[in-house]
Amino acid sequence: MAKAKLNINIKPLDDRILVKQSEAEEKTAGGIVLPDTAREKPQRGQVIATGPGKLLTDGKRAGMDVKVGDEVVYGKYVGTEIEVSGEKYVIIRENDVLGIIEK
Repeated sequence: MAKAKLNINIKPLDDRILVKQSEAEEKTAGGIVLPDTAREKPQRGQVIATGPGKLLTDGKRAGMDVKVGDEVVYGKYVGTEIEVSGEKYVIIRENDVLGIIEK
C-alpha cells in the first residue's frame, strides 16, 4: 500500500483508494457567488492512499493503475465521503475512477 505523507491513518483495502476532494466551486463562470447549499459536489481530487489491489481468484493481487499523488476524476455518486480533521475525503473503488488528469 502506498501512502502520502499526511497525518491520516486510513488504509484502503483491496482496490479502494482514498481521495482528498477538491474544493467546490464558489462562483459561477459569470461571477455569481454560490451559497454552500447550491455548490456542486466535487468530482475530482488527489489520491492520498491506495489499497494493495483487487484479490483475484488465484489468490494474487491485481496491480493498481492509480498511484499516490495522481489527480483523478470520478463519478458523481460514487464512494463514501468522510471528514478527518476538517478535511473532506472520499473512499472509492479504482474502477470508479474515470480518468487521471495529466499535468
